[in-house]
Amino acid sequence: MEGRTYAADAEPGDTVTVAGWAHEIRDLGGIAFLIVRDTSGRIQVKFEKDEMDDDLVETGTDVSRESVVTVTGSVEEEPRAPTDVEIVPESVEVLAPAEPELPLDPSGKVDAELSTRLDNRTLDLRREEAKAIFEIRAEVLRGVREYFRSVGCTEINTPKIVATGTEGGTELFPITYFGREAFMNQSPQLFKQLMVGSGLERVFEIGPIFRAEEHNTPRHLNEATMIDFESAFVDHHEAMDVCEGTLRAAYEAVEENCGEQLETLGFAEEFDVPEEAFPRLTYEEAIERVNATGELDEFLGWGDDLSTEAEKALGEEIGGHYFVTDWPSEIKPFYIQDYDDDPDLSKGFDLMHPRMELVSGGQREHRYEELVAGFEQQGLDPDQFEYYTKMFKYGMPPHAGWAYGVERLVMTMLDLPNIREAVLFPRDRQRLSP
Repeated sequence: MEGRTYAADAEPGDTVTVAGWAHEIRDLGGIAFLIVRDTSGRIQVKFEKDEMDDDLVETGTDVSRESVVTVTGSVEEEPRAPTDVEIVPESVEVLAPAEPELPLDPSGKVDAELSTRLDNRTLDLRREEAKAIFEIRAEVLRGVREYFRSVGCTEINTPKIVATGTEGGTELFPITYFGREAFMNQSPQLFKQLMVGSGLERVFEIGPIFRAEEHNTPRHLNEATMIDFESAFVDHHEAMDVCEGTLRAAYEAVEENCGEQLETLGFAEEFDVPEEAFPRLTYEEAIERVNATGELDEFLGWGDDLSTEAEKALGEEIGGHYFVTDWPSEIKPFYIQDYDDDPDLSKGFDLMHPRMELVSGGQREHRYEELVAGFEQQGLDPDQFEYYTKMFKYGMPPHAGWAYGVERLVMTMLDLPNIREAVLFPRDRQRLSP
């Protein structure tokens, strides 16, 4: 809007036009106030009824909350106003009236259930707390992208409609593609591996993935945004270094650039950026330490995955992010490379937050014969993945990589109770709209 001034930029002595939403109306008899809210903050508009045109006063004070308005007037200093200034209006225009009965209260004075908030997400994001989460999420992505570029990565975009699933199995959403069966991609895994065999060598992607998991928990989604990394000529240890770097970069970016948002969410004094190197435990060490806590009903044995209870017990003991390395081959995907001197042991790793798993990664199998054997061991037909496997015949370098979900990162960073808080429009078993 030409000539518009944001609320936070209004200075005494200026004549301004502000545009935003009618946040609150306070009628005190001979004087009334309209609080206008825009993306920068709020500003008070003062109506002295006996000294102003009746139509102007009526327009500014009878407007329903959350209507879209513009106000033109002079800015005056007023220490009693919420922002120390107020507008004395010359004109008020209602651009889009809001119905008086709102499905939720954007001021936050009246709480709403999460389901109600998600059903009315546009209104929900007028709340400062909800808005702050997504401003922080945007800063996380900016910080991560800058870090990737600082370590020589090229950003790529891979297909989300594929002929075969990344890892096979039942966690696939089938679609009809011009009369043929296709699937929504579970991961860019195979495509990013192909890219490290190209002239790009070191790549990253930030994009959606789709998994038809039956989970219905506070930390699972069926559509998520993943941060993926893959690089030629690195091993799993070097991949963990980059992983740790992106996570620290995300926290540092938020600390540096999201002070207001952190304060809104109650983190003004206690937002902790990970400073120390993340511990790296082998799977065997992790199992031993979990069992030693005495927190589990049954001891974990070799080959068991870390249950939610096990993750919680180990996370409480360690107290910060940590890696679990050298997982059993049988519970890692076919593309994870095994140790040559111990084929029961893989070069896979996970990065854990004390609350949950964040990252899965590892060194990949770059040798054609061993890769095809891995397919067959996991009951997959290599012929269905020929577009992928044949490129390993033409000089595929050693490589490693990983992936983690933006939503889980934001959830753990801000201690959110439900992962859906970190998604604009979540997709889960129940929710397909909005």
